[in-house]
Amino acid sequence: MPIALRTDFDASAVRAAARRSKDGGQARRLLALAAIYEGSSRTEAARIGGVTLQIVRDWVVKFNAAGPEGLIDRKAPGKPALLNATHRAALVEAIERGPIPAAHGVVRWRIIDLAQMLWDNYAISVSRPTLSRELRALGYRKLSARPKHHAQDPDAIEAFKKGALPPSWTRSKRLSRGAHR
Repeated sequence: MPIALRTDFDASAVRAAARRSKDGGQARRLLALAAIYEGSSRTEAARIGGVTLQIVRDWVVKFNAAGPEGLIDRKAPGKPALLNATHRAALVEAIERGPIPAAHGVVRWRIIDLAQMLWDNYAISVSRPTLSRELRALGYRKLSARPKHHAQDPDAIEAFKKGALPPSWTRSKRLSRGAHR
């Protein structure tokens, strides 16, 4: 026995909803249901909608539950996120604090190091592309400053910046037309 359609709609109301619809898929589904309201078989409605009988049944269930809005295509929910707010906060804290070379064995964080930290602390296995997307969403990029040597001399850096070297570009003397022949 087929599932009955809602009684608060009729064929003309469903066709009117199909005319107002901006979604082509929704309009097609509504027109198939309007045919059922008019007395057509579910097989005929499936032919009108270009689908199988099972899909027409699914449309009837959705229409009965939510009306015409139930027949709008929606984005599939997809897989839930691996990281929650606690994991993201731990990542931000680790990145901002930076690695300790003696403890972490690196002088700057790589994605694989952060993935290992998540595994060690939370037993969460995150792939490099997934972690890269998460870091980009948090506002971080793969670019990082070069690590600074612990024995770097700030005075030598300032002397170099002040420019003890002559400028690399100088204006050449203007040649006369006959000089280059």
